[in-house]
Amino acid sequence: MANGVGEDPPAEVLAEAAAAFGLLASPARLHIVWVLAHGESDVSGLAERVGGALPAVSQHLAKLKLAGLVRSRREGRRVVYLLDDPDVVTMVRWLVGKVAERAGHPAAERVRGLGA
Repeated sequence: MANGVGEDPPAEVLAEAAAAFGLLASPARLHIVWVLAHGESDVSGLAERVGGALPAVSQHLAKLKLAGLVRSRREGRRVVYLLDDPDVVTMVRWLVGKVAERAGHPAAERVRGLGA
């Protein structure tokens, strides 16, 4: 036990967590995850919401899906993307809310309230 905080996580767990944080380090991918934290969407809805081109948003979704942060399901001819891990939703909402709060952003209270 180091510093009374318990055992350190194994190296492979830290590497996987760092990879997930690395994916979220992209503002475009973080925006996509933020949108999906508030409800599912298809790629065209995401592209419109985050202001990205369809191919770019599709590539971001593929990376997020590969990392297990996003999943998809088919609805007829449409593919709908969603976050189904409540911990990822909580983490993203909390972090974005904290950053907005620290920056004194006028929308901080509204942003933080979405995570409640």
